[in-house]
Amino acid sequence: MNTQTITSYLYTYAWQTNEQELCHLEMRAMFGFDVASNILLASKKIEPSRSPFIRSRLDVLYEAEKVKDIALFAQQLVLGAGTFKVVCLNKFDLGDIQKIQQHERHQVEREIGLCIQAEADLVKPDIVFGLVWHNNRWYFGNYVEGEAIWLKHQQKPEMYSTALSTRVARAVANIAIPNPLGIRAIDPCCGIGTVLVEALSMNMDIVGRDINPLVAKGSRTNIAHFGLQGEVLMGDIAQITGSYDVAIIDLPYNLFTHISVDSQFTIIKSARRIAKRVVLVTIETIDNMVNEAGFEIIDRCVVKKGTFERQVLVCE
Repeated sequence: MNTQTITSYLYTYAWQTNEQELCHLEMRAMFGFDVASNILLASKKIEPSRSPFIRSRLDVLYEAEKVKDIALFAQQLVLGAGTFKVVCLNKFDLGDIQKIQQHERHQVEREIGLCIQAEADLVKPDIVFGLVWHNNRWYFGNYVEGEAIWLKHQQKPEMYSTALSTRVARAVANIAIPNPLGIRAIDPCCGIGTVLVEALSMNMDIVGRDINPLVAKGSRTNIAHFGLQGEVLMGDIAQITGSYDVAIIDLPYNLFTHISVDSQFTIIKSARRIAKRVVLVTIETIDNMVNEAGFEIIDRCVVKKGTFERQVLVCE
C-alpha cells in the first residue's frame, strides 16, 4: 500500500450515561481535552482497545467535502495482492450528525470500493478502510476497531462485591497513566487486583501492595489467571521506601476493610511521600484531607451506579 504520513486520528466513542464524566476525564488525560459528542479528532495515536469507551479509530489518509474526491484519492491506493473492505462508520449518531441509513452507507461504500485497485473481500479482508461524515467533511483512512478486553476480566477467581468494575478500573488506569512509556506506578491498596489486571494488560509498569495477606494472595491469583505477570507485595503503605511516578488508590470503605478518617489521611499522606501524582477513588468528599496532605486536585469526576457514587480525583 502507498505510504503516507498520518497526522490525524478520528475516534468514535460509546459510554453509559452514569459513566459519561469518567469517559470525559479519561479523554482529558489521554488527549488533553474532551468533547461533548461521541466523536473526537486528534493528532495523538491511541490504541482503541486501551479505553473502555473508544469504539474505533480511523487513521485519516484523506479528507474532502465530496465522496467523489475521496474516490479519486482511493484510485491512487496500491494494495498489491491484499484484499480490502470499505465501511461507513455513520451507522449510529455521531455528535450532531444523525446516522446515515443503511442503503446510503452501502452506496458510498460501493462508490469508494469500486475505485480501489484491489480485490474486495467483505468477510475477511487484509485491510479495512473507514469512511466518516463529520464536520461537513468526509474522512477516509485505515479503520481499527476496539476490543473490549476489560470484559474478559470480569470473571475472576477471587472477587469482592465492592471492587471497582473492570470498565471503571481500566479508565482509572488510563487516567493515572495516559502515557505509559517510562512511567513507574504503584497500587498500594490493591485489594484483589482489579486495577492491576487492567493496567498490566495494557503493559503498564505497575506493582501492587496490600496490608491484608489473604487479599494480596487473591490479587496474585487473579493476575496469574489472565496470564499476566506482576508483583504484589504484602505490607502497609507507610512502609514503602521507594518512589513512583504515580499511585492509584481506591480508598478502603467496605465492612471488611473499614478504616478511620485518621487512617485514610495516613494513606493519603504516605501517597504524597512516595508518588508525584496520585489518582484517588473515594465514596466520600475528602478534598480537605487531600489539600492538607499537600496535594492539589487538578481534575475530577463522579461515577454513579444507581444511588451509589464514587469520586475520582487526580492529584498532584
